[in-house]
Amino acid sequence: MIYSLGRRLCGSSEEADDIVQETFLAAYKHWEQFEGRSSPKTWLYTIAARACSRMHRLRAGQPKRMASLEEMLPFGEPSLGYVDHKSKTPLDEQIQAEAKEQIEEAIVGLPIEFRLPLLLKDILGFSGKDVAEILDMKEATVKTRVHRARLRLRQALDTVLPKKEVPPAEYSVQVCMDLLRLKQETLDQGKQTTPELDAMVCMRCETIFDTMDTTLNVCQEIGAGRMPKELGERILLHLRDSK
Repeated sequence: MIYSLGRRLCGSSEEADDIVQETFLAAYKHWEQFEGRSSPKTWLYTIAARACSRMHRLRAGQPKRMASLEEMLPFGEPSLGYVDHKSKTPLDEQIQAEAKEQIEEAIVGLPIEFRLPLLLKDILGFSGKDVAEILDMKEATVKTRVHRARLRLRQALDTVLPKKEVPPAEYSVQVCMDLLRLKQETLDQGKQTTPELDAMVCMRCETIFDTMDTTLNVCQEIGAGRMPKELGERILLHLRDSK
């Protein structure tokens, strides 16, 4: 799982190797400092997150700000990208492959302060509370950053999906923002919808929320990256040599 974090954070298997190796060697060296107040898993990810941050604090060319929520939502656009879940043609499979690739690229392109919370929450499956502990920040800050990152990924996905015309929003911008907040909180709980959402969303919101679901599904799929066997053997060798 830590290899998966490094791979998605860096976009490079070599740098992911470095993060995994640094994490486990540091944990071995400082094991006596582990007080047991959190799980060993959370403690390991705290070490890994700090290593990631040191390596990628200010990547050249990385955007210094995230767009506002209003800027990331297609309120006035007449057509939106959509996913046809029923069709299984070769073209649909190609679109799905392109969508996954686009989302992976978008993850690597996120600013580090948004990328790490998203990776820990949506790809690796930590709770908001655990992410806050790992990153040493308020849980509300974690939630805000994950929500913004999800919308950035939805934007990236929208660029490779086929488009369909949708009617204008049935509600005011404020009501749409309230529905978006409810949708995000539903995703935070590991669900995709609730009876309240189903009863209220218009076709435009439904299309947007469906692409958010697709984005989250892709994140969960790519969270199962396996550590190369050679890397594990190299770490064990270092541990033996340090005894």
